[in-house]
Amino acid sequence: MTGTGTRYLCLVRHGEASPDESGLTETGRRQATLLGRRLRDTPFTAVHHGPLPRAEQTARLIGGELKKSVPAHVSEAAGDYVPYIPEKAELPADSADVYLRFLAGADDEERKRGPEPARRALNLFTGAADGREDRHELVITHNFLLAWLVRDAMLAPKWRWLGLNHCNAALTVIRYSPGRLPSVLLFNDMRHLPAELRWTGFPPELHI
Repeated sequence: MTGTGTRYLCLVRHGEASPDESGLTETGRRQATLLGRRLRDTPFTAVHHGPLPRAEQTARLIGGELKKSVPAHVSEAAGDYVPYIPEKAELPADSADVYLRFLAGADDEERKRGPEPARRALNLFTGAADGREDRHELVITHNFLLAWLVRDAMLAPKWRWLGLNHCNAALTVIRYSPGRLPSVLLFNDMRHLPAELRWTGFPPELHI
């Protein structure tokens, strides 16, 4: 029997990256370590991370703080890509031009590459757990995929990943229970970080 357990999907954006994105800054390392301490008692059954160094390093630092050692798996589906590019007609008229200007930075390769891993991410990371046991899974990824998975949990249209932003090393948790709609239990939660480590990855005008 499959799909009879509850899946708790913990989603994390990597810690703050260096300007060349070759790895984490000192701030990013501190963020990842503190998040690992917050999650240390969570009985994870799987840990996935994207292939880029900033995601791999974040996963390693979080894993070093967990009480239960869980092997981390590299997943292309957890990588950094544009999951979906809408047509102008799909977008709200008053914000369509803003979103399309943002997406104009994606080249042809990015536009072609993104949809397939986005589909795989939904297949791999969402839905009730196989078997009867509940599962806690951790995915260390990037802002776009986080937004894609949250909008899916909310049954929002595909374009609505746009405008959903996530801070570095913040925590989002989605619950997938059998026979029920997904529930977003936490979104962009930074309570494990002191004030000086919060809101990195957000433009200054959006800091609270």
